[in-house]
Amino acid sequence: MSDAFYDDDNFSDEFTPDKDLKLGVWTQLLSYARRYPKDLVLLALCAVVVGIAEISFPLVTRWVIDDIGLHGQDIDLLGYGTLYGILCVALGGAVLGFLWFGGKLRSHMSHDIRRDGFANLQRLSFAYYDERPVGWLMARMTSDCERLSNIMAWGILDLFWSFTIMLGISGAMLIMEPVLGVIILLSLPLLAIISRYFQTRILRSAREVRQTNSRITGAYNENIMGVLTSKVFVKEADNLNKFGRLTDRMHAASITNAVQAAIYLPIVLTLSALATGIALVVGGVESAWGLISTGTLIAFLTYTRHFFEPIEQLAHWFAEMQMAQASAERVISLIQAEPDIQDSQAVLDRLAQRATSGAEPDAFNQPIERITFEGVGFRYNTGKPVLHNIDLEIQRGQSVAVVGATGGGKTTLISLLARFYEPTAGRILVNGVDYRDWSLQALQSSLGVVLQSSHLFGGTIADNIRYGHLSADQKQILVAAKQAGAHDVITAMPLGYETVIGEGGSSLSAGQKQLISFARALLADPQILIMDEATSSVDTLTEARIEQGLRALLKDRISVIIAHRLSTIRHASKIVVIDDGRIIEHGNHDELITLRGRYYHLFQQQSLSNLWQHAEPIDAGQSDGI
Repeated sequence: MSDAFYDDDNFSDEFTPDKDLKLGVWTQLLSYARRYPKDLVLLALCAVVVGIAEISFPLVTRWVIDDIGLHGQDIDLLGYGTLYGILCVALGGAVLGFLWFGGKLRSHMSHDIRRDGFANLQRLSFAYYDERPVGWLMARMTSDCERLSNIMAWGILDLFWSFTIMLGISGAMLIMEPVLGVIILLSLPLLAIISRYFQTRILRSAREVRQTNSRITGAYNENIMGVLTSKVFVKEADNLNKFGRLTDRMHAASITNAVQAAIYLPIVLTLSALATGIALVVGGVESAWGLISTGTLIAFLTYTRHFFEPIEQLAHWFAEMQMAQASAERVISLIQAEPDIQDSQAVLDRLAQRATSGAEPDAFNQPIERITFEGVGFRYNTGKPVLHNIDLEIQRGQSVAVVGATGGGKTTLISLLARFYEPTAGRILVNGVDYRDWSLQALQSSLGVVLQSSHLFGGTIADNIRYGHLSADQKQILVAAKQAGAHDVITAMPLGYETVIGEGGSSLSAGQKQLISFARALLADPQILIMDEATSSVDTLTEARIEQGLRALLKDRISVIIAHRLSTIRHASKIVVIDDGRIIEHGNHDELITLRGRYYHLFQQQSLSNLWQHAEPIDAGQSDGI
């Protein structure tokens, strides 16, 4: 298992978090709630009604007590009872309403955040995935999104309810008894100071928890994907040891975070108790001196207790926000990440203009006649050049084979052709136009790609082939499968084309998966067909079948083939030999053999190797006569 998930020096996050709560992040998340103004307004209205109802109960109690003190039992108990009943019904209805609308808002936000995150993942360039493990991305799309949707939906509810309660109670206390009201409100500055103190610490430990959780998810994913390799090399104990260090780190950060939150909330409760005690002493003295009525004192004590309930709730919500901000920063960074490869503004303007005029969008409706590499160079983020000054022209109807030593830049060359990456020097022209002046959709919809280990999706074989052309019928699927040499292999299976394969095609052999990938690429009917070691996983007989079908298919297309088995590219129109990122030879097979350069020596080595592999083994008894 790679140490990338375990060593922070090997993997850095996409942002450096600030120590403070960043309101900009929460404002961006709030925009998801604003997409549903009706639910948001009704949720706020229900919260306000709950707050008003809860404020009203102590006032009604005060009126009843004071009325009894003045008039004895000659009071309108029915009227007070009716008022209580109305408040109870309003409270119950409002609670039901905010639970209903809060649940709807949470579901809406969770759906939209996940949808936007996944949509952006589809747009991001390959470089983004080169630098981020799968588990890192999975954690953001699952646990981080769920945490945010919960804190946002119910946090909005708590916010409206808490401020309604606090403002209403503050006003009522100051009107009933200004001195006592001021005493209670003086606790708020102290509470703000304490909150500020705990804010930084809770946020720091929360970020540590979320970062470690991402690495744990990544470790799970890598262990599951690499279980065969781990067992072959007997690395279970080593994997467990590395995973244990991660979980220990997660445990320590979680304990620290929990302790900080656990200390913060009791401090709020202690301040609440102290303020209530002071109000009781001062209010009791004033009541004994006749300065305030008994009903006012009881109402005031009730308000004091209720005043700190929303503060406690806000304190809890504030602590949750500290912990959730780490998730918020990560999710927003994912949603707002910009792809390295994208259409220029000029292309976007042209597409918009075409859409307005009703014209066809950018597309290669006419055949792609030629692709030209002019002085193309490329380097990854590491800074080391991979390709140097590549000049190459490919005409329609030509098949170009690219050969060379491992790491020479062959796969990088076709990645540039497919515009998965863009040249860092020089340019690539399609029909004489820089391919950056075409839309990505226009170029990549003209591609068919078969990789050395192509990915298959869960579902039937027919579904996987149809992925190349979603509207294809069964007849078209059969034709593509026959051209790819996959038909006989598929029909030999019990359910034929309706055979359900596991995730990633786990129930198929490597050769079977490759044949299905070939059929999928051919069904797409691409103008440019790219094959990267596409026949390396199939046997010689199947490879011959594929080549027979491809010869007719490639006559009117551009095809680029990477192959280590040179016997498979003898009939290519042009063979390009790459070494250390440079083209050192090019020509057809016969020309390169006559040249007696690098290609000649590679071909000779493979021919001798094949002869050796197919030679009859020497019998031990015959060795004496040699």
